Amino acid sequence: MQTHLQCGRYRLSVDAAARPLVMGILNITPDSFSDGGKYHMLDTALSHAEEMIAAGVDIIDIGGESSRPGSLAVSLKDELDRVMPLVYALRDCGKPLSIDTYKPEVMRETIAAGADMINDINGFRAPGALQAVADSDCGLCVMHMQNDPQSMQLQPEYDDVVAEVREFLRDRIGLMEQAGIARERICIDPGLGFGKTLAHNIALLKNTAELQAVLHSPILIGLSRKTMIGALTDKPVEQRMAGSLAGALAAVAHGARIVRVHDVAETVDALRVWQAVS
Repeated sequence: MQTHLQCGRYRLSVDAAARPLVMGILNITPDSFSDGGKYHMLDTALSHAEEMIAAGVDIIDIGGESSRPGSLAVSLKDELDRVMPLVYALRDCGKPLSIDTYKPEVMRETIAAGADMINDINGFRAPGALQAVADSDCGLCVMHMQNDPQSMQLQPEYDDVVAEVREFLRDRIGLMEQAGIARERICIDPGLGFGKTLAHNIALLKNTAELQAVLHSPILIGLSRKTMIGALTDKPVEQRMAGSLAGALAAVAHGARIVRVHDVAETVDALRVWQAVS
């Protein structure tokens, strides 16, 4: 079983005995579902990054294009204009920088500027995506998504969601290894909320350990403040922190080694307690 994740300049422990890693979300988009516009300016984004670092974040995930259901694609120029200043400003912050993108051009530019990880909701399926990352040593998060953000939540259907997501991720890992990408650079994300109903999300979450055991790669789970939390708690997005913390602990209990969250300080505290008593 993979015990480390190679992320550019950093080698992170994903061993089951170590504290699960916390990936902090830094969206610099005006239309993010949870914090759209809140960190759109460079100074507020940097201030938020500093808060996450002080709180104990393990990876900072920078996103320049919203992937909420129904969101529209942004141009390459707009995404680079949003992301690159943050990469330059934070590349020496002492934490790995992850870039949330599916565009090969953004992958190349940010890796050259100092990014340590690429988090691709499209599973590196875009033409040129694997070539953009193959020769680097950055970490790669390959995610499952049915359809695209514009249509993914209209009518998601599966015969067996766990089996279909597992086989998709298995195929992607195989193609990545054929491209010369070392297994220790790869983690996987079943893509909760990306073309899934609440029942699909729960099934995937409950079978996280199976996915990891079969695919032999650490699992990243992102459910922070998502619609599934709202459906389970009947709370609007700004009141979903407690539900998100419970979801993060459930994900870790089921085998996740990385949780992608908005509320870093609270998640770090919750995981410290969980690890001490588990």
